[in-house]
Amino acid sequence: MSETLAQLNQHLTFTLGGEQFACNIASVREILDAAETTRIPMTPPYMRGVINVRGHAVPVVDLRVKFGMETAPDTVNTCVIIAEVTVGAEAVLLGALADSVQEVLEIPQDTISPPPRLGASIDTRFMTGMARMGERFCILLDLNAVFSVDELAEVAACSQAA
Repeated sequence: MSETLAQLNQHLTFTLGGEQFACNIASVREILDAAETTRIPMTPPYMRGVINVRGHAVPVVDLRVKFGMETAPDTVNTCVIIAEVTVGAEAVLLGALADSVQEVLEIPQDTISPPPRLGASIDTRFMTGMARMGERFCILLDLNAVFSVDELAEVAACSQAA
């Protein structure tokens, strides 16, 4: 299997509210311990603030809030997944808060089902599918789809304003 094809099936797994999630590793730049954020006034509730990553202001979003989940205090396991998302034609770095980061897994295509039509805990537009992992399922996220173009533009503006 080619390296590019293998990378398409590699996902970073993480937890939010006891649920297992994953995003394609190709968009992940690094994983950081949760850090103090600088809040930006008049931003949406899911926008936690910005953090300093090697001299650059990177906006951090709380995926729990974005997905309508119950909020929880940060723990020693809380991490920030630094990912690259696309705003129009521009790539922007974004920090996504996760309860914990698990591992990078190669998820075989034959274990992935389409997103459910009913009963999903998050908006199915954000999902690329559901991967069977033993007795449980892992929600595969498309980080570019989690935010609308306007929301991503607002996120990009936060990194420039800080």
